[in-house]
Amino acid sequence: MPDTSVKTVILWFRKDLRLSDHAALATAAAEGFRILPLYIREPQEAGTGPLGAAQAWWLHHSLAALQTSLEGLGSRLTLRSGHAETVLAALIAETGAAAVFWNRRYDPPGIAVDKGLKAKLIEDGIEVRTFAGQILHEPSKLKTGAGGHFRVYTPFWKALDGSGEPPEPIPAPKRLSAPDHWPKGEALDSWSLLPTRPNWAKGFEAEWQPGEEGAQTRLADFVESGLKGYRTRRDFPGEAHVSMLSPHLALGEISPATLWHATRGLSDDYSSEDYIHFRKEVVWRDFSYHLLFHFPDLATKNWNDKFDAFPWRDAPDLLEKWQRGQTGYPMVDAGMRQLWQTGWMHNRVRMIVASFLIKDLLIDWREGERWFRDTLVDADPASNAASWQWVAGSGADAAPFFRIFNPTSQGEKFDPEGEYVRRFVPELKDMPDKFIHKPSEAPVTVLRDAGVSLGKTYPKPIVDHGKARDAAMAAFQGLRAE
Repeated sequence: MPDTSVKTVILWFRKDLRLSDHAALATAAAEGFRILPLYIREPQEAGTGPLGAAQAWWLHHSLAALQTSLEGLGSRLTLRSGHAETVLAALIAETGAAAVFWNRRYDPPGIAVDKGLKAKLIEDGIEVRTFAGQILHEPSKLKTGAGGHFRVYTPFWKALDGSGEPPEPIPAPKRLSAPDHWPKGEALDSWSLLPTRPNWAKGFEAEWQPGEEGAQTRLADFVESGLKGYRTRRDFPGEAHVSMLSPHLALGEISPATLWHATRGLSDDYSSEDYIHFRKEVVWRDFSYHLLFHFPDLATKNWNDKFDAFPWRDAPDLLEKWQRGQTGYPMVDAGMRQLWQTGWMHNRVRMIVASFLIKDLLIDWREGERWFRDTLVDADPASNAASWQWVAGSGADAAPFFRIFNPTSQGEKFDPEGEYVRRFVPELKDMPDKFIHKPSEAPVTVLRDAGVSLGKTYPKPIVDHGKARDAAMAAFQGLRAE
């Protein structure tokens, strides 16, 4: 007979779909609780689930991977849909669970749900314990010398870096005690997270291995072959000097502390500049959550309200050409097509395409933020919003608006042989290096030999960059004069 004196705890997984370095899970296992792992598909209006369709694809596979991992520990994952309060109340009644553990989340919708829910559970006599782990710091605790919150990245980095090493990642439990009986759950397939007709995510499968094992493999590969030279080569999208760990971080298949500690104790073959710069990129995510925590409207309102009067252009036709990778600027088009085909885009190229939308097309940065939200497998409510505002010049510690990327020269500098463009814009694959980033300037004979017909097989530029830059600067000057 089961020992009824041992309490059952509901272990509520959210965006922490892993077994290692999972403080809530490790504590429940170490204290001998019977553990009921749970994932709740909360209503869309709660804003706590996947941010878009691409991340929904990832979530399906991540939950399947977590289920398999839990089965290896003698456990299983229960799936339920509904408001968290309703789902938890039902499960507590069904199982007699005496406690609920979870790792904290820091996005505004998640905070709102958790705050009210925790109070209600405690009122009902249920033990609630919450833990850190999604980011390296707690946004409410890391403060400036004056006691306020940070608005500039560099002092934030120095404060976090100077606060000491994060705790060592916690190993995954080797076994989990099961509850007295398993409640009925929902089938993952019934959630319809995967696209069907058409299956626009076909290209994702060759690129990604969602789940904790995939995250650990990606990290090991990066440390072995991508980290060396990261500081200088990470800006070249045709090379393998980026970690591509952001989707795994977004759903918590790996913790940021695990990434941090993976760069400790490296041999002299690694430059400290490489791993320090990698850590700084991890900490930019923390900084973004710090901003979101203190400015909950980061995705919808200008941090700098002077930009509220900016004369954005209403141009749905231009927006669609940008979304489809049909702008006539190969570096922009390659990035937007990489996004559509793989659910991800190289970071340097993200800045190029964002600058093009905002400053060449004069389209509101929020349109770009919404598109990335829906199409990125690494969609993140903090990093996505903070990065778009950074490019727009309206955010905290933002790049100045007058920093306008020239998409042609950016391509020539960071993709000099056109390897990246040739991969994602195959209609230009036979263009010579000299014109791969500016086919509109190529002689007729060069275009003919490469099989390119401007306006037919590849679009002409939808705007003249020089004129667009002047128009953007005029709009910005007019804003400053008000």
